[in-house]
Formats: sequence, structure tokens, C-alpha cells
Amino acid sequence: MDDHEMLAGRFEAHRPHLRAVAYRMLGSLSEADDAVQEAWLRLSRSDTGDVENLAGWLTTVVGRVCLDMLRSRKSRNEESLEIRVPDPILSREDGIDPEHQALLADSVGLALLVVLDTLDPAERLAFVLHDMFAVPFDEIARMVGRSPAAARQLASRARRRVQGAATPDTDLNRQREVVDAFLAAARGGDFDALLAVLDPDVVLHADGGVVAAGASKTVRGARAVAGQALLFRRFAHLSRPVLVNGALGLVTAPDGKPMSIMGITIARGKMVELDILADPERLSRIDLPS
Repeated sequence: MDDHEMLAGRFEAHRPHLRAVAYRMLGSLSEADDAVQEAWLRLSRSDTGDVENLAGWLTTVVGRVCLDMLRSRKSRNEESLEIRVPDPILSREDGIDPEHQALLADSVGLALLVVLDTLDPAERLAFVLHDMFAVPFDEIARMVGRSPAAARQLASRARRRVQGAATPDTDLNRQREVVDAFLAAARGGDFDALLAVLDPDVVLHADGGVVAAGASKTVRGARAVAGQALLFRRFAHLSRPVLVNGALGLVTAPDGKPMSIMGITIARGKMVELDILADPERLSRIDLPS
């Protein structure tokens, strides 16, 4: 085995970790793969003979690549749509797929990724790398061109935003009870039953993408969200539970083709956030769990 093959083997051992970093930074599986591939290209062109901690070196490289991608996205107004639901990770209801374990190791739900998408790129980098992957602030400071104290402040501001999000219930059996009750109420057109499973301050984010931009919206409050669920009634019989980023959610797939994916955050026995991806272009790239 030559040196290039050995280096490639070492890189592949770190790929799941690097993809997890990039997914948290970008909220996009395809862009995360692009960032990881760019890290490999940079590694293959670099002299890493003196690098003692290859995992740390690669994490920093991926962080820099993702930061550039976020800044470019912002400067091009690529995310000009008001609502963006990050790429969901789907698994069978009976358990997370092994290939998804690293991506979801610290319970990265859609609701968290929605919050991360509202952060400034440098804030997101500081929070993800420090709070999720224990990268020192000295290294983060060099990446964002600021002092370590300023990098610490970036992470602190991001942390306050993240801590404002609801703490979800993790018991899948309790989640299943709430989701089943929601589906039954939607299928039956029972407005009062819908209200019973929705938190009074529930928030719904729907992302229809560029093609169906008119379907993109944010809806707040139980009565308004229940009204939206009643509109969903004619498709509810086509919906089935799946794991969406490790929590119970719903996929609606006429003829086996996804029409929408709903991430559901449940806290205190009520739905507190619904994150719906209905972008036809992005849905076409998603494989449904069998």
C-alpha cells in the first residue's frame, strides 16, 4: 500500500465525523458531502507529515470550508426564501439506520437545525465546533479572524438562541401516542382533537422551495396550526410515521414518492413545533426508508 492509499484510508475513517460536522454547519446533506470532499482534496494536496491530530486538522478544514459556503450562500442571497427547513434524515420507525448514527449522535433534530439556520455564519461555526465538537476557541478565533474572547462571545450568543428552543421528549412510545392522535384527528377532521395535541404556542414552518414558494409559510398558535392540519386532511391517509432526525415524524408519499416530510417536536406531551419540507426538487433526492 502506497502513501496515498494509506492517507485515503485514514481519511475514510474520519469521514462519518466530518460529515456530522458539515451537516450541523450547513443543514444540507448534499452540501455536507461537498464540504467533506473538499477537505479530502485539501488533505491530498497538503504536507501533513507533522500533523499529530489528523481528526482535529480535518475538523478545522471542514469548518473553514463550511464557513466559506455559508458566507457565499448569504452573499448570493441563495436563501432569500423566508422559510427554509433543513434536509431531514429519515430512518425506519424501529430504529436509526447505522449510517445515520454519527449524523444524529447528539440528537440533532430539525428544530435545532432551524434555529442554527437563523445564526450568523461565524456564530454558527463557533457554536457547532465548540459546543458540539469541543474545538478550542483559539482555533475558532483563527478561522473567523477574531480574538479568542470574541469567538467565545459568538458561541455565547448562539447558545442563548439555541437554549430558547423547546427541550423535546425523547420517549418514542409517548411520541407515538401524540403522533397517532394527531393523525387520527387530521384524518377525521376533528378540530377539537387537533387542539388537544397542539401546544398553545405551537409553531409550524413549511418550506415549499422555489418551485412551490407559495406553500412556504410560518404559522403560529394552536388554532391556526389546527386549521392548516384540516387542509392536510385529504392527504393524511397517505401519511405514515418514520423517524425524522431521530424523532417520530410523518412522511406523505403518494405512489411511494415523497410529497412532504414533517419533523415533529413534542414536549410535555404536546406538539410544539412542526417543520415541513414540501420542496419538490429537494424531496426528489430523498430515499424513503423501506
